Amino acid sequence: MGEYLTDTSVPHKTQHALAQLSARMARGDAGSRRWYPQLLALAGSKQVQFRMMAAWAMGQDNQSEEFHRALRTLVADPETLVRWNAALALARFGDGAGEPQLRAMLQPYTLVAPLAGTLEFRLKVHDAVSGGSVVARLRPNAPGSSSAVDVVSPAVGEVERRLAEEGARVSAGDALAMISPGESQVWDALRALYLVGQLQDLDEVERFARGVPNMPDRIRQQAAATAQAIRQRANLRP
Repeated sequence: MGEYLTDTSVPHKTQHALAQLSARMARGDAGSRRWYPQLLALAGSKQVQFRMMAAWAMGQDNQSEEFHRALRTLVADPETLVRWNAALALARFGDGAGEPQLRAMLQPYTLVAPLAGTLEFRLKVHDAVSGGSVVARLRPNAPGSSSAVDVVSPAVGEVERRLAEEGARVSAGDALAMISPGESQVWDALRALYLVGQLQDLDEVERFARGVPNMPDRIRQQAAATAQAIRQRANLRP
């Protein structure tokens, strides 16, 4: 594990080592601390996947001030999934610095074009989306450029609607599709907001407490408990 956490030349082995380390930390394995320096180094990696997994792992030990400081940086990361994992981890520290990110996890996610090109959708409306799903591809408009670029979703859920036409020539930053949040994403956000949610989160939380189509009853129950916790923190009556 120590070798793959240090040598990142084979990314999937480093990712596997991060997953194993996170599991050990979650079990309270004191021996995991020997790899904390490597974990902190990966939190500053140029590789998005390493930063994302490191943020999640650091949430397994909410007694580490080094992790707390690192997560405060990662919650402002340019990549959505890194910010979201950092926000979830910070909630374990009782730190609400990631509260806006947690609220965003309950809302539809707008997928935008990373560059200009001709749009080809790979998923249809109502198709399931997992983190990293290729929703569309863009063929660059530049002369002589033939390689397509995948447009992947950081959000988990389903394609709620398309915001651009198939075959359209789009510019960087144009909205392509709306992704509605899925059960696992909503569940994680609601549990974190139970700890750090604020009054500005109530509208989104109570929407799930009233019941959302295709969401199981456990989501409704957790949303109700989260709304109650938020109101208690604000000294409001139900």
